[in-house]
Amino acid sequence: MATVAFIGLGVMGYPMAGHLKNKGGHELRVYNRTAAKAHKWVEEFGGTACELPADAAKGADFVFTCVGNDDDLRSVTLASGGVLHGMKKGAILIDNTTASAEVAQQLAAACADKECGFLDAPVSGGQAGAENGVLTVMVGGDEATFDKARPVIDTYARMVGLMGPVGSGQLTKMINQICIAGLVQGLSEGIHFGRKAGLDINKVIEVISKGAAGSWQMENRYKTMNAGEYEHGFAVDWMRKDLDIVLTEARRNGATLPVTALVDQFYAEVQTMGGNRWDTSALLARLEK
Repeated sequence: MATVAFIGLGVMGYPMAGHLKNKGGHELRVYNRTAAKAHKWVEEFGGTACELPADAAKGADFVFTCVGNDDDLRSVTLASGGVLHGMKKGAILIDNTTASAEVAQQLAAACADKECGFLDAPVSGGQAGAENGVLTVMVGGDEATFDKARPVIDTYARMVGLMGPVGSGQLTKMINQICIAGLVQGLSEGIHFGRKAGLDINKVIEVISKGAAGSWQMENRYKTMNAGEYEHGFAVDWMRKDLDIVLTEARRNGATLPVTALVDQFYAEVQTMGGNRWDTSALLARLEK
């Protein structure tokens, strides 16, 4: 059993911290910007709610962060009261935020100055994956640090992979979002086309999902899309944040991403329709507005 701090109890972090406590059997100290959320978590799982990230990190062997964006991440790590002001020598900071590779490098350097380890470890699998403890975790960092942290990360994951040095986890997550953007747009257009052609979408998907067109998105989202329900997963606002990270990195490294850039603009249209909190499959709603 380890002493673990978990910073950020949103829709992903809340259940992930729960798995660390219940499945992993670790001693948990939690922090959330909205303190009531941390106290609710403690009532449900036990552990200790802390007033500052640094308080949660004091004496912890592993410190997890799962917040909104680069600025939020810097706030809970580097700013006054952040975890790096409380972490002990030899502790490991594991960041599950989907953020930039640049901030990962910045945090790794700050951890090295404190003689602490760092892993960027963004996740995929959505709220359901977090609740069921079956997330995919894409990790950047050195192998020795990864080997120490792997058994702890396993408590909320189905697949954990070391992708390369610091930043590689975030870059891999960017590829994940590139692929999802194209898949969801393709599925949306397919369903839209099928409806216009007068086909039974359920019959269509039953057949084509078993062939080369099949995907997780098709298996898990086509029914809700066909029903016009968009309250079942990763929000459009979050996807736009992620795609902004992707497109910024692409401008830096020279990658050409025409489909990703186009789908990002389609999501902007969904936002103007009031679909900020709809899930990413709402690209269909844009085609049928």
